[in-house]
Amino acid sequence: MPVPVPELGSFDFVPETKENLDWADLITVDLNLLRTPEGKKELAQTLIKAVREDGFFYVKNFNISQERVNRQFAIGKRLYDLPVEEKLKYVPEGLDDGQFNGYVPAGRRILDPVSGLKDRIEVYNIPKFNGDFAHAHPSVVQDNLPEIEEFARSLHSEVLDPLHELLAVALELPEDYFTNIHKYEVKSEDHLRYMKYSKYTPDENQKIGKLWVRGHTDLGSWTLLFRQPVAALQIQNHKTGEWKYVKPLDATLTVNACDALSFLTGGYVRSTIHRVTSPPKDQEHVDRLGLLYFSRPNNQVVLKTVDSPVLQREGYTKNSFEESGNPVPTMEEWTFAKQKWQRTKNVVRGDPSYETAQILPGHNEKLYG
Repeated sequence: MPVPVPELGSFDFVPETKENLDWADLITVDLNLLRTPEGKKELAQTLIKAVREDGFFYVKNFNISQERVNRQFAIGKRLYDLPVEEKLKYVPEGLDDGQFNGYVPAGRRILDPVSGLKDRIEVYNIPKFNGDFAHAHPSVVQDNLPEIEEFARSLHSEVLDPLHELLAVALELPEDYFTNIHKYEVKSEDHLRYMKYSKYTPDENQKIGKLWVRGHTDLGSWTLLFRQPVAALQIQNHKTGEWKYVKPLDATLTVNACDALSFLTGGYVRSTIHRVTSPPKDQEHVDRLGLLYFSRPNNQVVLKTVDSPVLQREGYTKNSFEESGNPVPTMEEWTFAKQKWQRTKNVVRGDPSYETAQILPGHNEKLYG
C-alpha cells in the first residue's frame, strides 16, 4: 500500500562521462520473461551464464519506478548533507568488531602512507524491517522510514525472489530452494545502503594510484546497485584478469553474485572481484552517491554445497571449507568474520598481514588490483 511521501526536493544526477572507456559487455536479465514457463527456463540459463562468466549483470523490468529510486537517492543526499557531528551519533556500537548497521564514517583506512591520505567513503546501512533490528536514525531517514521499508521489501519481492527462483531452476532444484533460505521475515544481515564517495583532487588521485577501493568480493548472496552515472566501478574478468568499467544503463539494476552463493554452489557461481577507481577527468570534480542493497542468506543457514544435479554433473561438490576439512560456517559466522576484517581501523594499504588475513579456519581473504 502506498505510504505518505514527505517533501524531499529533487535529486539531480550528474551527466555521464564523454570519455571512451573500456566498458564490460554484460548480460541483461529481463524479468518480463518470467511470465511464461518457457521464458522462465530461458531466463534461468541466461542468469547462470551471467554468474558463471562475468558475475555481474543487469536486471530490467523489475517493477520499481525510477521515481521511487530517485527519492531514495534524494534521502541519501540529504543524509550526507547533515553535519558530521549529527551523523556520528549513529555509529554502531561494536563497529571495530564487525557491527555495521548505522553510520560508518570516512577515514578508517590509510590509502597513501607517505601523504597520509585516507579514504573518503561514508556508509549508512539500514537493516531489515522484520522485527529483529532496532531502527533509530537521523530525522531525514526516520521521517521517511515507511517509504524506505516499502522500497526495501519491494527489492525482495520484485528482484531477489525472482533471482533466487531462477537460480534454483538453473541448478535443477525445487524453485523455492533459495527463497526458503532468504526469507524476509527470518533474521539475516541484509541491508539497504546509502554510500558516499567524496572526491579527491587530481593530485590526490595520483598519490593514491587513482584507486579508491581495491578489488574485493562481497560477502552475501547478491548486491543490487542502482544506476548512478559517475564511472568508477570496475570488474575483473574471470578468465583474462582484465579490469573493465561497468556502464550505467537507464532503467536497470546492476547485480553481482557474492561469496555466500559461491560457497553454496561449490564455486560454480562466481563471486566477482570488483573495485572502485577515481572517475574520469570530466567527472573527477564530483562526489559519487551510491544506493545499494545487500542480500544475504538467513543467519542460521550453513554454507555447505547444495545437493544439485547440475553441480554433481559438473563436479562442483565441495566448497573451500569442505575441501579443507574445516568447519563450514553459518551465514552469521561468515558475515561477522568478514565484516570484522573489513572494518579493521587504520589499515595501511599494502599491509600483507591485513590483505591476506585468515578470517576463519580454512579461509584467507585477499584484495586485488
